[in-house]
Amino acid sequence: MDFDTRAGAYGVIVQDGTLLLSLWQGPREAIWTLPGGRIELGEQPEQACLREIEEETGYTARLDGLLGVISRTIDPEHRTHATRRSLLAVQVLYRAEIVSGRLRAEVGGSSVDAAWLPLDELHRHRTSPHVHRALELAGVSR
Repeated sequence: MDFDTRAGAYGVIVQDGTLLLSLWQGPREAIWTLPGGRIELGEQPEQACLREIEEETGYTARLDGLLGVISRTIDPEHRTHATRRSLLAVQVLYRAEIVSGRLRAEVGGSSVDAAWLPLDELHRHRTSPHVHRALELAGVSR
């Protein structure tokens, strides 16, 4: 089977019972996801995670350990652009904490908002499947 692969790095940032999320504008609807994204050619996953957190939320962060690596397959009909190829998405997850900065939405990217959402209200929002898996890996109860 022929398929594409995309590697990304994401930060799990929990503070005062809230989770920092980025609102990604998908092909059909917006979905809350962890701040993070594509690892660029020549970039280490840790660098990508910190860069993406800053781009999507306005915060400078510090990584506090690797939580794990997860993957999922996205069928061609659910990809953001027309293709006949499935996508293997590999996601490197880190625990992170805010060092400085101010919350803001991404400028000129695919994310349209950023917010601290209460952990006990996540079920009320459309979130990416990897959000809940990342919280499990972080040992965070909702």
